[in-house]
Amino acid sequence: MWWSCWVPTPGESRRSRRPGLGRALHDEVVQAGFSGLTVRSLLVACVIAAGFVLAIVQATVGVLPIAACFAVIAGAAPVALVRRRARRRRALLRDLWPEAVDNITSAVRAGMALPEALGQLGTRGPEELREPFRRFADDYRLTGRFSDCLDRLKDRLADPVGDRLVESLRIAREVGGSDLGRLLRTLSGFLREDARTRAELETRQSWTVNAARLAVAAPWFVLAMLSTNPESVAAYSSGVGAGVLLAGAVVTVVAYALMVRIGRLPEDQRVLR
Repeated sequence: MWWSCWVPTPGESRRSRRPGLGRALHDEVVQAGFSGLTVRSLLVACVIAAGFVLAIVQATVGVLPIAACFAVIAGAAPVALVRRRARRRRALLRDLWPEAVDNITSAVRAGMALPEALGQLGTRGPEELREPFRRFADDYRLTGRFSDCLDRLKDRLADPVGDRLVESLRIAREVGGSDLGRLLRTLSGFLREDARTRAELETRQSWTVNAARLAVAAPWFVLAMLSTNPESVAAYSSGVGAGVLLAGAVVTVVAYALMVRIGRLPEDQRVLR
């Protein structure tokens, strides 16, 4: 019982654990579709944005606690932008994956080999998914190693649905069997049903989430407007004023985290990475 709560089992693989912050951020960058952007460059952009805003606000307002608050907000902006773009792109791909699976099913039924069925998605598949499968086709033509090319394809997709599809095709390639078409049709139907249900839930909760975000951002908009009046911001230059700003920041972060936690829809995890 003690081991089950705290100590990992001897044979537990590190890859089976929940991904760390760096790996999760890498997946967000890949899913956002920013080609050439790395986690390190994203963090550098956060530091640069925070330092730039800190210098500008300090030079304009002259109150370090206020400048630090807006510097933290600016430093978190690049990561928030990447995550927002990743969420939008995941929603888009959620509607495109069934079409891609149907395309592979048709190719397999037409007698194409699995590498060819995957590679043809680079020219005939959905536009948003063509580039990773086009690069898979190039890799397979160069190396001929199907398993290694699948691993690189999973890294380029960084998507739970892509992981399930790739592992299903890997098993079909290595073990064989006549149920691949049935498996792909079942996966396509499941993906369509999941996308339909999630779209309905997101439509119903969108107004509530937007209202909560506006409520969280409103105090900082008020602080930005107060910063235009030197007499109003003079009170925040003292220790008590800095404590008030710190308490407000903590309340804002906790309230936003609770809102996200309560209203969050379950997301697929990359358990087959």
